[in-house]
Formats: sequence, structure tokens, C-alpha cells
Amino acid sequence: MSQVRGKNTKSEETDRKYLFSKDFRYRKNDMRYPGTLDILLTKYRTTIFIDGCF
Repeated sequence: MSQVRGKNTKSEETDRKYLFSKDFRYRKNDMRYPGTLDILLTKYRTTIFIDGCF
């Protein structure tokens, strides 16, 4: 279990690449807000939580 990463997982990377290719700008793993935000779209006031299997 110590090898399980909480940030920058493979599913997060593929989602970020897709969003960036569609010209969405985002913040990743933002600590200013409560919880563990995976992707934060500040322009649209939207957060994305990604549940990945390990």
C-alpha cells in the first residue's frame, strides 16, 4: 500500500492531457480548498475528482 500514489496517477494524466488539448486551463492538486482536488477549473468554478483503481 505504500506504493500507491495520491497525486499524478495515470488516469489523472490522461484526463489532464485531454483537457489541455481542448484548451481548458486548470490547476492540479490545489490545496487552497478543503478536500483533495484533482483538477480545478477556476474559470468555470468546477472541480474534478478522479477515482482511480490501484
